[in-house]
Amino acid sequence: MAKFPEAQARLIRGKYVCRKCKTVTKASPMLVAAGKIKCKKCGYSYIRPLRKK
Repeated sequence: MAKFPEAQARLIRGKYVCRKCKTVTKASPMLVAAGKIKCKKCGYSYIRPLRKK
């Protein structure tokens, strides 16, 4: 993956994964914490941050 922190943040920041169908969604962390973001594919409201490799 990325070798320096700036590239790591650019690849990971603002991306979340649906826990049900594993679809990647870009969203604001504040909206995710408030529970206002839903999966664009299945409508599931529980999403997690993208895993750092």
